Amino acid sequence: MIAADRLDRHSARLLVIEADGSMRHLQRAKFETLFDPGDLVIANDAATLPASLHGTHLPSDKLIEIRLAGWLSLSDPARFVAIAFGSGDHHTRTEDRLPPPGLSVGDRLRLGPLEAMIERLLGHPRLLELRFLSNRAAVFAGLARHGRPIQYAHVAEPLPLWDVWTKIAAAPVAFEAPSASFALDWHTLQAWRRRAVGFSTLTHAAGVSSTGDPALDLRLPFDEPYYIPRHTAVEIARAKLRGGRIVAIGTSVVRALEAATDCDGNVSAGGGVATGRIGRGTRLRVVDAVLTGVHQPGESHFELLRAFAEDDRLARASATLTACRYRTHEFGDSVLLHRQPTLLSRE
Repeated sequence: MIAADRLDRHSARLLVIEADGSMRHLQRAKFETLFDPGDLVIANDAATLPASLHGTHLPSDKLIEIRLAGWLSLSDPARFVAIAFGSGDHHTRTEDRLPPPGLSVGDRLRLGPLEAMIERLLGHPRLLELRFLSNRAAVFAGLARHGRPIQYAHVAEPLPLWDVWTKIAAAPVAFEAPSASFALDWHTLQAWRRRAVGFSTLTHAAGVSSTGDPALDLRLPFDEPYYIPRHTAVEIARAKLRGGRIVAIGTSVVRALEAATDCDGNVSAGGGVATGRIGRGTRLRVVDAVLTGVHQPGESHFELLRAFAEDDRLARASATLTACRYRTHEFGDSVLLHRQPTLLSRE
């Protein structure tokens, strides 16, 4: 597979993996035709923060990059989980980035117009909790002035913020784009409305996809807050009552919905925090299918797909994606994976 380095909706492809394991290749523009009246499609409407901040580690006067990676609480916009790197930028592969200067609790960081303090170290030289020494308005203003979207070496040119916002972007709470929603546009939503296919949103603070360290990557995804509007919870209940399918646009939607669902399959409206991993052995309680990007085995996003299909089915799909040169990463092609019926009985 190859990495896509620019958003190209017109040539994007879609591999559809049906519940019986059969596969078909489509242009992603055909995505709007794949659902029936009564089905409900749910997308993440989070806008993406400019969460990469370059600056100085004040005790050592050395350069540092901070990538904001998680909220400690959506109600406290000054405190974050973050990943630190030394000098350099996204042109160097994340795996090859220099480590940050030696960090200690209480160290201060100058990040453009913002100043932050390290409050905790989280068991890894790159992972920390920090607090900006500013109020809410100043934090968001500083991010807007100085921050850049988090990006990786497969995209050479700096990304403008609008390239990582989806068509439905609303509250700026995601650290990387909920990129499955790049498949959506207003034409698609209008087509679903005409065909009585439901569409609703939730807000999930999608985190980083890679830390550059295999050991730290095993801790992904970090805890991620979400908010499910009452309207969305009501629409899910209605769709289930009439036998409609619940289709998640992106792994972040799966994570939020399953975190908000009780043992009887009822989704609670309101806020919460998605914790832990969804993977092999997870019994899905509400989501029937997921639209996602093209992910590699071992990635946290791929691990989530193991809740939808057995490993042999995913292995066949990966081989097909490779052979057909589907594009990976956030601007790549898409996969629509229906839940394998034999997994419904998992405990």
